[in-house]
Amino acid sequence: MTLPQALRWQAQRAPRRVAVRQKEHGIWKPLDWAGLHRRALHVGLGLRALGLSEGGHVGVLAENRVEWLLSQLGAGLVGAVTVGVYPTSPAAEVAYVLAHAEAEVVVCEDQEQSDKLLEALDQLPRLRRIVVMERKGLADTRARAPTLVLGFDELEAAGAARAAAEAGAVEAALARQTLDDTALLIYTSGSTGRPKGAMIGYGNIAAMAAGTVDRLGLRPDTAHLSYLPLCHVAEQMLTVFVPLYLGSRVDFGESIRTVQEDLREVAPTMFLGVPRIWEKLHAAISVRMAETGPLRRALYERALAACRPFAFKAPAQRTLRERLVFGLAYLLVFRALQNFIGLRRARIALTGAAPIPAAIVAYFRTLGVPLVEVYGMTETSGMVLGQRADAIRPATVGEPTLGASCRVGDQGELLVRGPMVFQGYYRNPDASAAATVDGWLHTGDVVEVVDGQYRIVDRLKDIMITAGGKNLTPSEVENAMKASPYVKECVIVADARRFVTALVQIDYETVAAWAQANGVTFTHFRSLAEHPQVCALVQREIDAGNAGLAPVAQVRRFHLLTKELDHDDGEVTATMKVRRASVYRAYAAEIEAMYA
Repeated sequence: MTLPQALRWQAQRAPRRVAVRQKEHGIWKPLDWAGLHRRALHVGLGLRALGLSEGGHVGVLAENRVEWLLSQLGAGLVGAVTVGVYPTSPAAEVAYVLAHAEAEVVVCEDQEQSDKLLEALDQLPRLRRIVVMERKGLADTRARAPTLVLGFDELEAAGAARAAAEAGAVEAALARQTLDDTALLIYTSGSTGRPKGAMIGYGNIAAMAAGTVDRLGLRPDTAHLSYLPLCHVAEQMLTVFVPLYLGSRVDFGESIRTVQEDLREVAPTMFLGVPRIWEKLHAAISVRMAETGPLRRALYERALAACRPFAFKAPAQRTLRERLVFGLAYLLVFRALQNFIGLRRARIALTGAAPIPAAIVAYFRTLGVPLVEVYGMTETSGMVLGQRADAIRPATVGEPTLGASCRVGDQGELLVRGPMVFQGYYRNPDASAAATVDGWLHTGDVVEVVDGQYRIVDRLKDIMITAGGKNLTPSEVENAMKASPYVKECVIVADARRFVTALVQIDYETVAAWAQANGVTFTHFRSLAEHPQVCALVQREIDAGNAGLAPVAQVRRFHLLTKELDHDDGEVTATMKVRRASVYRAYAAEIEAMYA
């Protein structure tokens, strides 16, 4: 089945089962499968009433919420294609993506997002209407473009009025829908150039979802908190793709800013965190334990030391002694920490989308959080490699999922083949031909295979060669430094250089807490980063990271950034991936000073 067909099927087989919950003003409001299908149908018919063409493109510019899901499913029910745009993107980037995608209707969250569209109207010749989810500020937006703007509730109402008359047309459209049809355009992060629109078909989604459910052991009673951007394939995988086939529940929190609180309330059975999320959770626990009394801190450290040796064993694989040791540590220490981060009920937790320090994975597994590493990309429609819970080899991303074939190509590049590989890039045949050759997707990632499990070395384009001819993998060095709770970003410089240097961004929250505890006075980010004692703190963390690296890879000098790397400045992408070339240009003088 395609996703819209699966939605109708779930509404027929379990109409009263809760599909989605959304938190509004502190209250979790449920929506069952019948209600989700009905509302999505109304949204789809409303889009058609606005003049959306057959196979037309619908842009969505919002944080995760039920209206995002309704827009996507509604578009699918009437044969349209959804295009997600990051709500954090500046107006110029929003305009580029929507213009390239030839969006006819754009559903946006609020006045802030609609303003970006109104600024770029001359760049969006295909745009017919703008739909705004929030009523607040809608009158002002409508006043600027009265024939262009309407509210989301008005869109739904217009569709509901047409439901009886057009139900047969929707059923006919669903009957014509096949797995070869395009479901989504997902734009890549654009870390080295303009974002490219990957065309994801319903067949790609079905194949990837089957492999994900199989590898992770997901069940219909799975509960997932949706908070990472839905325009990213990783969140699509667990918020839309898997739940539509599995019939599991998705919870939308109040905001991206309330994730920690929402996690504690929902206590999901499955959780996806990009490395930065896991690093922040680690830093939060580190700050909490630093503030506690010496007895509790000693108990915490003793529990970590006792359980670390068997952290990568599944509970069923542990010896009786190991079970007893963990049970005691859980009762005394780990249960409270799992409650603090909201993951006490998690049956599986994932990290992916970027490299993660091995020490961070080991830490959470020591706490009893069943964290596994997975690998996927937009072009594979989601997860295509994943660790098995009962056969984890540390620092790998596991084995190919059901239906995926992988091999190592020239220069150690990972090649992937299977029904989950995307249809190509929208309006970019040259890039499509370069990405998939003879049915094999060239991922651009260098890998090693150890006992049948894949280890991601680095991006092929990021491998550096020092002036002495030594190959370096930046992510290995950077992750060694980012294992520290005081380091948020580390961008190394080594290509054609005599030795390795680094641009380091402190984690403001944890360093600020450390400064307050140690009597260090500061007023803002810059004053904190420039303080000599903070520089000394980071030097100690760099030394600790260097201890696990080969001499040629060790960071010899570093520069502390006096501001955070910013998407608006072009230094990071919407998914917070560092744009190395941009950072190197912005800090050219500081880099040369380190080599002076």
